[in-house]
Order: sequence, then C-alpha cells, then structure tokens
Amino acid sequence: MSDQVLPRLGVNIDHIATLRNARGGAHPDPVAGAREAIACGADGITAHLREDRRHIRDEDLERLQALCHETGVPLNMEMAAVDPMLKIALATKPHAVCMVPERREERTTEGGLDVAGLHNIVTPMVRDLRENGSRVSLFIEAAERQIMAAATTGADIIELHTGAYAHALDDGDTARAGEILKALQQGVKLAASLGLEVHAGHGLTFDNVGDIAAIPEVMELNIGHFLIGESVFMGLRGAIEKMRDCIAEGRK
Repeated sequence: MSDQVLPRLGVNIDHIATLRNARGGAHPDPVAGAREAIACGADGITAHLREDRRHIRDEDLERLQALCHETGVPLNMEMAAVDPMLKIALATKPHAVCMVPERREERTTEGGLDVAGLHNIVTPMVRDLRENGSRVSLFIEAAERQIMAAATTGADIIELHTGAYAHALDDGDTARAGEILKALQQGVKLAASLGLEVHAGHGLTFDNVGDIAAIPEVMELNIGHFLIGESVFMGLRGAIEKMRDCIAEGRK
C-alpha cells in the first residue's frame, strides 16, 4: 500500500431515522446508531436536517451534536441554503455544515447545488457559518463553473456529487461512468488548485468506491444509505470495516 493518507469516512445516519419514522416511536434511535458508528471507526457523523423532517428531527440534531462533542468526532450537518436552516445551524454550531440542494418531491438529493446561480444567497450564509465556528462545505457537481463559483464564496470545502457515476455503473453504462469519473478527477484537481478541500459522496458502495477513493486529493467520503442497508445483513461494524477495506484497496 502507498503511504498516502486514506480518505476519512463520514457515516450518514439519516436512514436509521427513516426506519424509525416509518413506524413511529423511538426505535431505532439514530443517535444510538451514530454512537455505534463511532465505536466502529467512523471518522465523522453526517445528518441531513431536511425542511420536511422526513428522517432527522431537530431533537436528533441536538442530541447528535452533544454526542459528537462528548466523543470528539465531528458532526457534519447537511442543510438547504435557506434562512430557517441557517438559524438552526447557527444555534447548533456543528463542526461542519454542508449546503445541499433540496426539493420536497425528491426521494434523495438528486444533484449538486447551483452555487453559481445562488452565489448572492450562498456567500453570506457561508460567511455567517464560518464566523460562528463551523467549517462550510458546498455539495456540487464536478463542473468548472460550479467549482470556480464555490471558490469565491469563502467555503472551506466542496463535496462532489458522485451519484451520476454510481447510477451509470448500476445501469451497466461503463462508457458513461468513465466520462463522469474523468470529470470528477479533473474537478478534484481544479478545486485543490484553488485551495478547496475536496470530499465526495452519494451512491457509493463496496463495488464503486474504489475509483473515487483512488483520487489522491479526495480527503473524505460521506456514505450513508448503502452502509445502513448493508448493516441489516452484516451489522454496522461489518459494513464499516468492509467499506474501509474497499477504500484502502482503492488507494493502493
């Protein structure tokens, strides 16, 4: 194995809350899931407080912040770039805040945030969050226009959307997947040259994470739905450990 530092693994625990909310009540508890993920080696916990509260709730976020403060493991709060979410993030003071696009009718996040088009909205939010002590990430596509715009907002990080790459592989369209991977590789290099830390996530699995992990400038991978789903069969520890092995294999 090379002496390169492996990407950090952030575990998104949203879909533990999805399971809880499907039936109501308190179980399974996403905060208990986050504690277990930390015990199993997660480098960070990610949670998306959606405007419709379809999975993570306000009280979950408060408890997650307390857990992460207790353990020293960073909390990454995902949020839409809207004022009500900004107020919650400023009050919660998570280690990091990732701004993502959000539409109520979507099943999950379907693409990157249009930072270029929303620059005048995003930039003051980035400023307020950074002044409040949070690192700020922007979840975007690997498009030059979006990366260049992100670099002028004052954000610390971009997280590149890997969903289209994952979907192309799922569809068996290896040519399309290769094109998207090349765009991701080029986007990562551009972002790093502009002084942005680069993360990646969405749709990553044991089978497709290797080529993303192999990009040397990618510092963190955020993975949720797949890990929570696989934990049904192999336990959360087994899923996290296997994902770490896949990431390490990709970085060889």
